[in-house]
Amino acid sequence: MDILTPDFAAYELLDSGGSEKLERFGRYVLRRPEPQAVWGKSLGEAEWERLADGTFTRLSGAGGDERGRWSFRDARMAQGWPIEYSRGGLHLRLRLVPTSFKHVGLFPEQAANWDYIYDRTARITARGTAAEVLNLFAYTGGASLAACAAGARVTHVDSVRQVVSWARGNMEASGLKDIRWVVEDALKYVRREVRRGRRYDGIILDPPAYGRGAAGEKWVLEENIREMLECCSALLDSRGFVVLNLYSMGLSPVVAHTALTQCFGAGEYEYGELCFADAAGKRLPLGTFCRMQR
Repeated sequence: MDILTPDFAAYELLDSGGSEKLERFGRYVLRRPEPQAVWGKSLGEAEWERLADGTFTRLSGAGGDERGRWSFRDARMAQGWPIEYSRGGLHLRLRLVPTSFKHVGLFPEQAANWDYIYDRTARITARGTAAEVLNLFAYTGGASLAACAAGARVTHVDSVRQVVSWARGNMEASGLKDIRWVVEDALKYVRREVRRGRRYDGIILDPPAYGRGAAGEKWVLEENIREMLECCSALLDSRGFVVLNLYSMGLSPVVAHTALTQCFGAGEYEYGELCFADAAGKRLPLGTFCRMQR
C-alpha cells in the first residue's frame, strides 16, 4: 500500500489540527474545516489569523451539511484566481473559486493521479492512435485535462452544468481543446455506453459519497459503486487503465482495491492514500485511490 504526495509548487499545507487545515493556493492562504485533522495545531491561533487570507465558517445549525460562508481579507478572492500545475510535459492552468461548500474547485492531492493519467495516456498514444479516455464524476476537469494534454480524446461526464462550464474554462486557460462535455448522471451514462458496445483505453472515477444526477437521480456510493465498476469493466479495453478515488471517511484503500480486483480481474494494481504533510511533518490523508493497468 502506497502513500503518495504530489510535487505541487503552487500548493502548500502550512498547518493542520483542531479539525482545520491552513493551506496556500498560489498567492492566497485559506483556512478550512478538516474533520480528519484530529491532532493539535503546530502554530498558534494568532499565527493562523495572521496568515489566513480567507476563512470558511460552517453555518450554525447546519448539522451534517457542509455549507457555510467565507470571509476574505481581499474581496477579489470571491471572484476567483488562477493556479498552475506543471510536471514534465503536463502544464495546467486552473481557476479557483471559493464555494459555499468550502471547496475551491481543486483537490491538490489529485495531482498524483494527474501524473499517472498523463503518463499512461501518453504511452497509449505513442502506439499510433489517440487514446479514448472517460472521466466520470469529473468535476472541474483536472484529470480530463491531464489525459487531453497527453493526446487523448476525452469524454468528461458530470451532472452539474455549472461545474462542466468551469471545467471548460480550465481547458481553455490551459491551451487545450476538443474535450467532449456530457451533463448527465454518470451511472446512466455508462449503462448506455455498455449497451452501445463502446470501449475506452482509460476510465477515471471520482465518485462522491452521495449525489444527485442531472435529472435528480440518486447516487449512494455503497449502494451503486459495484454496478458502476461492473459497467466500467465492460467498457475498458484489454490494454487499458482505470483510476478510482474514494473520499468517504471510513472506506480504506483496501476497500477500493478489493472492489476493483473483483470487477477488473488481473492487472498491475497500485493502491493507497493521497496526502500532504504540513510544515511540522504531520501527514494529513485526503483520499484513497486504486489504479490498475491491464
